[in-house]
Amino acid sequence: MFPLNKLILCSLLSLCFISAKSPSYNAISKGQQPQVTTDNQGVIRVAFGRTDSIFCSTSSNHGKTFSKPVLVGVVPQMHLGMARGPQLATSVDYSMITAMDKKGDIHFFVLKHNEGGWERKGFVNDVRSSAPEGLMNIAADKQNNFYATWLDLRASKSNNIYFSSIAASKTGKWLKNSLIYKSPDGHVCECCRPSIAVQGPQVAIMFRNWLLGSRDLYLIKSNNKGETFAGAQKLGNGTWKLNACPMDGGALNFNNGGSINTVWQRQGIVYYCEPGKSEIELGNGRDCSISSNNNQSIVAMGSNGDLKLKYVNADKEVFVSKGSYLKTVYLPGDHILCVWQDDDMIRSKVI
Repeated sequence: MFPLNKLILCSLLSLCFISAKSPSYNAISKGQQPQVTTDNQGVIRVAFGRTDSIFCSTSSNHGKTFSKPVLVGVVPQMHLGMARGPQLATSVDYSMITAMDKKGDIHFFVLKHNEGGWERKGFVNDVRSSAPEGLMNIAADKQNNFYATWLDLRASKSNNIYFSSIAASKTGKWLKNSLIYKSPDGHVCECCRPSIAVQGPQVAIMFRNWLLGSRDLYLIKSNNKGETFAGAQKLGNGTWKLNACPMDGGALNFNNGGSINTVWQRQGIVYYCEPGKSEIELGNGRDCSISSNNNQSIVAMGSNGDLKLKYVNADKEVFVSKGSYLKTVYLPGDHILCVWQDDDMIRSKVI
């Protein structure tokens, strides 16, 4: 018979081994719908919502620990959930958070990095109550310019794609809003958030269209900081005839070589697609996003409560955690910071 004291010792050693192999999580705060950025000084910012309040937590040690969240601002009747939470973008000297209320206004808050303290600046939309659907996205370049796209119904009371930009270090005021795409069928998909990415003078916007009964992803691009946009280009070869809302708009970015990467789901399958090329199936999932470094892109996505990373250029998949709304950024040394929502808690993990 195995001695009891040895059995206990083996059990303890086994638990230590499991603990050593277990992933290390940070519980950042209670909240929903996290967004994450990192600036040129390596400061990581995580923004999220909690009821009608917006919070931001920071890390200066590559995501090992995070600060106590600071209150950015309060937006009465703020949209929160289903990709309708606060949006975050970071440039060289500034960070910006936008949040939408259910009346249809887009509030924005600005942080100057060398001064600290978030400040409410006003509204992005120049026609009040024009964006009640609550779906938008923002991005920033390296010259402290910020760009926004959103669903707006001021034209014919139907949701279509609007755009504006702002020079944070100069005017502090968004340029006149412009309608950059209107579907020939009257409106785009009303329940999917458009996405925006910027590199130099290039601005790329992806959205889910509503065209001839199909809800496919389209791309529109500007080469002059959004002064003009080319025509909309369908992404991928397949189509999705659907008389319902997918509630999933995908994501896009520019890699370091200047190419546009897009990820999105169709019929519960996530695809990676470069404009003008065939889509590449990545597996079952939804709520996908993408991050890139010098030579690799990773897609974050959820599937039946499992959060995972798919490496686009390698046959590799990594399980992250249970939860929802996984977002990622690359860190030095090709590490990846993962931030996600676990019930009502925002958590993080470095891989």
